[in-house]
Amino acid sequence: MTSAKIGVVTVSDRASRGEYEDLGGPAIADYLKEVLTSTWQSVPRVISDDQSLIESTLKELCDDEGCCLVVTTGGTGPARRDVTPEATEAVSEKMMHGFGELMRKVSLEKVPTAILSRQTACIRGKSLIVNLPGKPKAISECLDAVFPAIPYCIDLIEGPRLTTNESRFVAFRPKGA
Repeated sequence: MTSAKIGVVTVSDRASRGEYEDLGGPAIADYLKEVLTSTWQSVPRVISDDQSLIESTLKELCDDEGCCLVVTTGGTGPARRDVTPEATEAVSEKMMHGFGELMRKVSLEKVPTAILSRQTACIRGKSLIVNLPGKPKAISECLDAVFPAIPYCIDLIEGPRLTTNESRFVAFRPKGA
């Protein structure tokens, strides 16, 4: 069985320079280890908050590495250097606005400043790209909200079949899918 590739991208000036420990990327990888039962491998990247670099990294992971899923952390706030959503939209073939809407809804139940977060998602070829906030707790909360739909989304874009730990949650697939 071929292993699914999943890109895990930390977007942080400080982490990319080694001034700050990357907590976001490992939080995503730990989450995926907990929920996925299918074979997969992480393709990690730690990059600066530079729009052209984010775009080229997303293209590389989708087009060259063949990642069926690319999950980013960081760069989704309102600060001048927060440009992950812009880079994601620039490489997108189809925006998937429902992901960001649901993640913000869930986050707003925890903290009022979640309205400032600009998480989003898109399709590029046979890849789903999902932008998450930078804090590990928020990463888990947002993934809990949207992950039940991710395996079926990847099915629909002709990616590998991802299966989940059903004691954690059941991925939604229509009957017969």
